[in-house]
Amino acid sequence: MHITDPIADMLTRIRNANNAKHDSVDVPASNMKKSIAQIL
Repeated sequence: MHITDPIADMLTRIRNANNAKHDSVDVPASNMKKSIAQIL
């Protein structure tokens, strides 16, 4: 069984995109992720 943490996945994608000097990153959407992204 493969279980992922969607919030940790989002933060990892943001960190990796930032380290690679990307201007944007695509992440599967949810209301909780949207709220966290607004805080960041």
